[in-house]
Amino acid sequence: MSRTRILTGLVLAPTAVAGLLWLPTEWLALVAAVLLLAGLWEWTRLTGLSDPMPRLGYITANALMIAALAWAAGPNLFALKAAALLGVAWWVLALAWLWRFEFGQADRGRFRILKLLAGSLAAVPAWAALVWLHQLPGHGPRWALFAVMLVWAADTGAYFVGVRMGKHKMAPRISPNKSWEGFWGGLAGASLIAVLAVKPLGLGWDDLPVLVFLTIVAAMMSVAGDLFESLLKRHSGHKDSGRLIPGHGGMLDRLDSLLAALPVFMVGKLWLGL
Repeated sequence: MSRTRILTGLVLAPTAVAGLLWLPTEWLALVAAVLLLAGLWEWTRLTGLSDPMPRLGYITANALMIAALAWAAGPNLFALKAAALLGVAWWVLALAWLWRFEFGQADRGRFRILKLLAGSLAAVPAWAALVWLHQLPGHGPRWALFAVMLVWAADTGAYFVGVRMGKHKMAPRISPNKSWEGFWGGLAGASLIAVLAVKPLGLGWDDLPVLVFLTIVAAMMSVAGDLFESLLKRHSGHKDSGRLIPGHGGMLDRLDSLLAALPVFMVGKLWLGL
């Protein structure tokens, strides 16, 4: 790992933790919206959309959708729950897309439209899930932080195990560096975070098996988010989504796994009654 990448991470990680723990939900929602819209701006580039005006129109449309969700949330936050559920449904379909992709799809107009729609179905539900988690009474900010940290742990575990032990490629045509060994290392890292988080989340040890199960499912889905962005980059011929973050590429490169994990984690938490 480059020195720039490490130094940037040492700045960004504490900033993200502080924001998740101490910002009021209204401000957290605003910051998250800005970051996700920045990621969607890079998403348009990966779809082959180069004209600034259509790109700006797409960002505006997504900003309006987020604003509408915030306005329509209601006392029981039904709109946020519905958006997150839609996001889960999208990521299930995305798995099929990853399974049957073609490199030639990048230059087809109809696939560009589908990719833009996919960006909205990834970013808006992720925003809704994060905000819903953060506003939970009692330990809401901790739940939001945990959902983010499980993805960090999965990414970190996958990286270090993959570098040292990776031999069996997971998706060589989409992301040649990903290995099954790294995948299992990522799940182990996320599971460790779940064990450490039981008490801070206000749970008992009898809740641990359910929390670990939910964590593993969300971590597995985070890989789909990572792979889908890799697919977009393979189609477009770009190595990174952008150059906004020194040593890390673009905003989307930091958010891709979270886009898939957040709605799955939120819906799973509701379903499992944690």
